Amino acid sequence: MAKEFVKEITSMDEDFAQWYTDVVRKADLVDYSSVRGSMIIRPYGYSLWENIKNELDFRIKETGHENVYMPLFIPESLLQKEKDHIDGFAPEVAWVTHGGSEELTERLVVRPTSEVLFCEHYKNIIHSYRDLPKLYNQRANVVRWEKTTRPFLRTLEFLWQEGHTCHATDEDALKETVKMLKVYADVCENILAIPVVQGQKTDKEKFAGAKLTYTIESLMHDGKALQTGTSHHLGNGFAKAFGIQFTDKEGQLQYVQQTSWGFTTRVIGAMIMVHGDDRGLVIPPKAAPTQVMIVPIAQHKEGVLDFAYELKATLSQVARVGIDASDKKPGWKFNEYEMKGIPLRLEVGPKDIEKGQVVLARRDTGEKIFVLIEDLERKLPVLLDEIQRSLYEKAKRHREEKTNAALNLDDFKVILDKETGFVKAMWCGDRTCEDKIKEETTATSRCIPFIQEKVSDKCVCCGADAVHMVLWAKAY
Repeated sequence: MAKEFVKEITSMDEDFAQWYTDVVRKADLVDYSSVRGSMIIRPYGYSLWENIKNELDFRIKETGHENVYMPLFIPESLLQKEKDHIDGFAPEVAWVTHGGSEELTERLVVRPTSEVLFCEHYKNIIHSYRDLPKLYNQRANVVRWEKTTRPFLRTLEFLWQEGHTCHATDEDALKETVKMLKVYADVCENILAIPVVQGQKTDKEKFAGAKLTYTIESLMHDGKALQTGTSHHLGNGFAKAFGIQFTDKEGQLQYVQQTSWGFTTRVIGAMIMVHGDDRGLVIPPKAAPTQVMIVPIAQHKEGVLDFAYELKATLSQVARVGIDASDKKPGWKFNEYEMKGIPLRLEVGPKDIEKGQVVLARRDTGEKIFVLIEDLERKLPVLLDEIQRSLYEKAKRHREEKTNAALNLDDFKVILDKETGFVKAMWCGDRTCEDKIKEETTATSRCIPFIQEKVSDKCVCCGADAVHMVLWAKAY
């Protein structure tokens, strides 16, 4: 890549955090707004989010959920109804105290999440077992007043979907919680090519007000973990606080069992940090707004542009295809689309037309492939699928290489001092040990994986009998 094109991009090895910020800006995903910690999602970044959102929305509707919309503002008295919930969110809440020039008689919260709004609504519409289950999903923006911010990963305002459901039994709610976590894992692994570990959060790390929280955890290029989606079994705590009851088949009053689950624009940050390199973004084909970018060579020569547009029309039947017919030099275009992470670049010029071929350049490997024009429609989808699989397998190998087991706290510290990554270690289940590990290593418990391994019989911290294998890591 030409030096002048990447002079403002820091090397990943030199400063990963700065590399991330440079790439997000240089690839035209976001711009900063005049409000600290808020981002303007530019068209390229938003089209990427739309692809992810649409893939997820299809799966949510396929599992029987309906989309709704709740208000932006929450009265303080409503938020106060579930104590653990408000205590958990209090440090991040943004308050509205005035309407125009008049002070409000009751403060309003700009929603950090919508459990209480759904609860208020569910109380009014659920009366009988025949009204259950209620399977609702909302797409919205939320506000959390974060102290430290970074585009996509942690911003004051972000976009997400949040599902909120009500069920007749604890068993049904638990099934829903697991089902939606698997939907998130499917999108991460099969659309974003990000391998995830599915598991349960410890009581310390679970969602405020939840009975239990399930999570998918992924590992970034720099060895730090990122929570990429969560699904919460809320039990009947919110139902009791809000009086959400129904008459069961025996005519007895029961409290509903609830779930909530969310997936945010944070996953774009995960995709960048899992697949990106020193040339910029690398976007998996299934998520890419443009999968193939046609770059005409010597386009001033007769017939080249016409041929390129004909090619675009044909190939658009099998892929998302763009064309750059601007008067910028081909080298500049190559650099731009490498920076933007477009999976395939298609080069075609007078000599290629004469030979009945094109050149395909893979963004993930840099490999150039000569393909006969008559074979393009057949080979393009195959190649895109190959790139998708390759990115997933590369990320999975990276995670495996950066996952180590620790038998005691000294081992734990040595592993994290040597390199960041996932640490598999046994835990006794005591909060004191969990706190000590964080205090002495800055690593947190990421999850208790569903698929358990027996690293040893003893807790990595205190040496007492272990009850779980836990995945630990430094995290974003």
